Amino acid sequence: MTRDSSERLERAIAAVSAVFDPEIPTVSIADLGMVRAVRMAADGAIEVDLTPTYSGCPATEPIAREVRAALEAAGVGPARVNWVLSPPWTTDWITEEGRKALRACGIAPPPRRAEANAPVPCPHCGSEDTEELAPFGSTPCKALWRCRSCREPFHRFKCL
Repeated sequence: MTRDSSERLERAIAAVSAVFDPEIPTVSIADLGMVRAVRMAADGAIEVDLTPTYSGCPATEPIAREVRAALEAAGVGPARVNWVLSPPWTTDWITEEGRKALRACGIAPPPRRAEANAPVPCPHCGSEDTEELAPFGSTPCKALWRCRSCREPFHRFKCL
């Protein structure tokens, strides 16, 4: 890979990493674990492989548009966005930075699969005295919860 190609690829990775989820605009798609690969294709185009958080997610097209726009703004040349469904996305792919960003906006991040039965701490006050109110929240990938201590409602990402 030439120096120019390496620089293009670095700019592409930075551009894709700066795209935020349209439904949770405080966390990037990279921190959600949706970015599977950013690479230089044989024809010289930048290829980005993304995995949606679930196959019926209505944000897939807006995300692909944002990724293409970010790559165009970065001046990296032709680019393609591919949706990769296998293996399916898992909440274990959310980075620690992504988990912090979810908490900061009042969403309880999902536990790691190994901790699936752990208590759900309130993202507002930290209390573990919480309860699920509804299995679906504002989007199908979140459930509606409430803290019994501070009485604040919050969303919790489902463990997938």
